[in-house]
Amino acid sequence: MPIIHDEEFGKITIRRSARASQVRLRVAPDGTLRASLPLYAPSFLVKRLIKSSRQELRDMLSQAQPHTEYTDGMRIGKSHTLIVRRITTGTVQTNRRGQQIIISLPEGKLLQDSDVVREVRDAIIAALRVEAKSYLPKRLSFLAAKGGFNYKKVRFSHASGRWGSCTSEGTISLNIALMKLPFEQIDYVIIHELAHTKHMNHSPEFWAQVSEWDPHYKEHRRALKQEAPTI
Repeated sequence: MPIIHDEEFGKITIRRSARASQVRLRVAPDGTLRASLPLYAPSFLVKRLIKSSRQELRDMLSQAQPHTEYTDGMRIGKSHTLIVRRITTGTVQTNRRGQQIIISLPEGKLLQDSDVVREVRDAIIAALRVEAKSYLPKRLSFLAAKGGFNYKKVRFSHASGRWGSCTSEGTISLNIALMKLPFEQIDYVIIHELAHTKHMNHSPEFWAQVSEWDPHYKEHRRALKQEAPTI
């Protein structure tokens, strides 16, 4: 099936169907977006729908994600901590101060309330994006130089159901949710995508390339399957 890549949403699979009467987008079981459209409809209609429906797609992906329970003192990423403060009046507020994500809750509001969860998630996304932009490009550059890989540029996402992806043009996309993972699993994802710059498949040659730079990739791959690239 044809695939297009979006800077924010990552891989989007296109499926044509004789039964389709219009372009539609839905969340596939793996958490990525899937587009269905009539047999002879031009694929640019998918990109047009994505452009005009970004907020709706963000909401749809968010609802499809597994529930995350936030707690006071929770570790976020590599260096942030979620802090809950009770206030007597006012509205729900979130602030990031240094390595702290501070959520101020007025009386009667709970950390599990849907509107509070949205506020907290937005603050966490912002914090993880800061961490990702600080760490991932440097690590990507280091591992690429070490392994003799070449890539064109790096992008960041959070609304994708994948940890990373690589286009045939050499653009590597990395999910900011990587910052939730142990460093060795982050390296595995980066090496995996770098290997795709030489092998745009999962052939034996591809896995041999991955194994050369991550001898424990099978262990890291198994561990990664127990995690979800969601925030």
